[in-house]
Amino acid sequence: MRNSLLTVWIVLAAITCRAQSDNPSYDQELARKLGADNYGMKSYVLVILKTGSNTTTDREFISQRFAGHMSNMERLSEEGKLIVAGPIGRNENAFRGIFILNVATVEEAKELVQTDPAVKSELLAADYYPWYGSAALPVYLEAADKIWKQKP
Repeated sequence: MRNSLLTVWIVLAAITCRAQSDNPSYDQELARKLGADNYGMKSYVLVILKTGSNTTTDREFISQRFAGHMSNMERLSEEGKLIVAGPIGRNENAFRGIFILNVATVEEAKELVQTDPAVKSELLAADYYPWYGSAALPVYLEAADKIWKQKP
């Protein structure tokens, strides 16, 4: 009886492992192009932007820096480095927005974020976190560029 249970367990484990690894839609070339691992995932860096230490009330200065912030995000997106960006609603943590950067290290992310005029002028500050997510994130950008009616 004991050997029968062991045999059944081994067979079920083998079937389960096999079922978890087969994907009939798997596209090896696309996975390679996107840098996907065996799970369809890859490493990115999540950046949380928060209110910086510069408390100026100079509207012209603030307007110029945030115009540069938007231009910088557009440039990083065109380069394939900025995958996700967006503001965060009002909150008690002074969080202002997020970036998901298509880079492997926090150091690379810091270099990119330092090109942002709002960060350089300390209107915004940034916290960095390694993040593991779907390697397909960059693919949504093509569709995203076709659905906005007015440029933000």
